[in-house]
Amino acid sequence: MVKPMPRKLPKHVTRNRTRHGKVVFYFRRGHGPRVRLPEITAPEFEQAYAAALAGSALPPPSKASPETLAWLIEAYKRSAQWAGLAQSTRRMRDNILAHVVREAGHVPFRAIGKKHINEAMDRKRPHAGATFRKVMSQLFSWAVSVDKLPSNPVDNARRPKIKSQGHHTWTVDEVERFYARWPVGSRERLALDLALFTGLRRSDLYRVGRQHVRDGVISIQTRKTSAWATIPIFANLQASIAAAPTGDLAFLTTTRGQPFGSEASFGNWFGKACREAGVPGRAHGLRKAGATIAADAGASAHELMAMYTWTRLSEAERYTQAASRKRLAHATAERIEAKFPRKTPSPPPPGEGNIANFHEKSRRRK
Repeated sequence: MVKPMPRKLPKHVTRNRTRHGKVVFYFRRGHGPRVRLPEITAPEFEQAYAAALAGSALPPPSKASPETLAWLIEAYKRSAQWAGLAQSTRRMRDNILAHVVREAGHVPFRAIGKKHINEAMDRKRPHAGATFRKVMSQLFSWAVSVDKLPSNPVDNARRPKIKSQGHHTWTVDEVERFYARWPVGSRERLALDLALFTGLRRSDLYRVGRQHVRDGVISIQTRKTSAWATIPIFANLQASIAAAPTGDLAFLTTTRGQPFGSEASFGNWFGKACREAGVPGRAHGLRKAGATIAADAGASAHELMAMYTWTRLSEAERYTQAASRKRLAHATAERIEAKFPRKTPSPPPPGEGNIANFHEKSRRRK
């Protein structure tokens, strides 16, 4: 009898045999810790493998009542889709889903419709409602993909109207005010220059360092999208890096010379520097300012996508289209002005504008 060929193992997975003859599977990346995996033929193997790849542990088995919303959320958190999310994204969604479990975890998830989603959004502020809608849409979208639901109840729920334009976009005047307060050589100035001249998000700014630089180019895999950002270091940024105190693994450090522990701690520190400089902007607004300046200078949508690691063309086109509107409005105003050329007023006759001469003429008429 011909033995079946052994199944090829996924990357970083090894097959081992215990002293009792049982075959077990482990995940190990390089010299990192070993993580025990289920049987490779088990349905939960893919979930566990995806979690190990993402560096996260699977949640314990569900203790919620079957078919409830809490049960569905726990199943979602054991999925490969959840494991593939960035840690910051999982943390944000986990906070929202934990609140959902407290409020309605006992509700059968199949009974939830657009009415319930709309009612939940009505109890929140517009921004919070929009975020809630997005998270619940992702949850139910996953449920549809694994045949737990026939359709996504969020699809027909309304979208909150948000008037805000998001993070404040820095102006050139605000950048100059920050420069006046924090000169070259300060950590605060380096933070602003890194944000403005690299376009990196806060989650990447606090950890970028010399290990990411080769031949004058920063190359770093971004936390949010896992895309690689490749950014040349030009003179202004190079001068700022050379003058400021920096760390071994991160350019930006605390006053103790240690890297920031998280993007939140870096954001709080930079926000304080902004307040001391008397400017309303924050780190993310510099990313928007850089994209606006580049688009106004003629950068294409694809050039912006390359620098800012956007994956959707529509994100970059918001800036290029706004820049095009400015240029078109300027050209239109020039054409209108050309139809009405400015006429230089003729100078008055000699003495005509003399107030004394005016009084003299009035006296003679009398």
